Amino acid sequence: TKLILLDSLLQEKAGGLTPSTHKMASDNINKVLGTLPEDIEKAGVDNLAATSVLQQRASEIRAQRINWQSYLQSQMISQEDFTFISRFDGGSPQDREKIVQENPLQCAKTFYNLLGHISKDQTIQYLLTLVDDFLQENKNRVAIFREFARKRRESVWAHFLNLLNRPDGFIQNMTSRVVAKMACWSPPGELMSGSDLQYYLTWLKDQLRMQGNEYVQSVARCLQMMLRLDDYRHAFVGVDGIATLVSVLSGRVNFQIQYQLTFCLWVLSFNVGVATKLNKFGVIPILADILSDAQKEKVSRIILAVFRNLIEKPEEAEVKKENCISMVQCKVLKQLELLEQRKFDDEDIQEDIDYLNDKMNASVQDLSSYDEYITEVRSGRLEWSPVHRSEKFWRENAAHLNDKNYELLKILIQLLETSKDPLVLSVACFDLGEYVRHYQRGKHVLEQLGGKTMVMALLSHDDPNVRYEALLAVQKLMVHNWEYLGRQLEKPGASSQY
Repeated sequence: TKLILLDSLLQEKAGGLTPSTHKMASDNINKVLGTLPEDIEKAGVDNLAATSVLQQRASEIRAQRINWQSYLQSQMISQEDFTFISRFDGGSPQDREKIVQENPLQCAKTFYNLLGHISKDQTIQYLLTLVDDFLQENKNRVAIFREFARKRRESVWAHFLNLLNRPDGFIQNMTSRVVAKMACWSPPGELMSGSDLQYYLTWLKDQLRMQGNEYVQSVARCLQMMLRLDDYRHAFVGVDGIATLVSVLSGRVNFQIQYQLTFCLWVLSFNVGVATKLNKFGVIPILADILSDAQKEKVSRIILAVFRNLIEKPEEAEVKKENCISMVQCKVLKQLELLEQRKFDDEDIQEDIDYLNDKMNASVQDLSSYDEYITEVRSGRLEWSPVHRSEKFWRENAAHLNDKNYELLKILIQLLETSKDPLVLSVACFDLGEYVRHYQRGKHVLEQLGGKTMVMALLSHDDPNVRYEALLAVQKLMVHNWEYLGRQLEKPGASSQY
């Protein structure tokens, strides 16, 4: 099966989805997502070149044999639990199904008892692998755990969530895998929710951020499964999950993690509300960077699918336009040109390239210089594009920097505080100086927002260009004879003294 996708299933053309019926489309998308291969780890969806660490370890653990008799003799497990586990363990799938049919609730009871009363890591590892296989053989068996918990008036999740606190990495991640399956294979009225869901999604998020986590591939897969369901998408956004995905993608991660986490963004983007605000997290610049270096077709393909959704899914024309402009500024058009020269196995890639080309080129046609400026500032990637040096631009637009409660001014000031890029710092200083020069109350506004302090702090920056632009901006804050000032100040290189 082709590695990517799902996404051919999810395009508007598939499954009878039509753009005109948003509600129906959303319902159908969730139905389609719900019928995707259930175990992302083994499914053709991902067609892994290399098996994950978790799967390798699980194969080794399955080959072990646990001496259940010794646990019975030392009275660590009951006769009832021993009878079940000794029959169930080692039986063929047909034998196991027969045992389950005889007494379904005994399965849950024994698994819960053993996981709760045995402390040895090796045995817990084996039991969790057994539970994972138990669910994998028949996803309807999730109902057995739910029914048992209901009869006992217990949480179906508590037994497993506690195991996420064990120090052993395999135990944590096999538990997580079991939880993801139970959460995804429960019926709509009995999905994971509340503090249990928040705890689990926060755990996944923290594991993604953990440096050197050898199980990161499996963590990402659990997230891929969870985010197929819209309830879980909303909850993930609620625990600031998007910022985590973007943060991890902006670091140095291998192509498999790039693919999996971009896949998560792609599935999230089928939710109209999420798609509308996704680029507020800097998704487009980060994915554009990855696209420019991507060697693997599946990585390019899934990024293009995200970009397409960021134009297709938002309902507001302004958001669609902003996302298009952001892609143009991040050099995506150039990347599409290069991609078209490559031969891809997946013919749908060309369709997405054509779509994105059309939309981006159309957005450039009616692009005002201020639209371009807004998108550049919001992206945080300032450069010496023509608008910055245009006297006419500042004369006409300086006052607009006050719009939306000084949104753009606040971003420029924040960049002075957080950016490490001398180019970004130089341009931000210049823009703030031009704002003060062309807006009568600019000096007062900038002082109120803390901008003056930030600019002055850069007078001692290591980079001469930053020092020059900071000095120029400070002078604009202090004096009024701009033309005279411009003649007095020399550009970097003309003089090394400050």
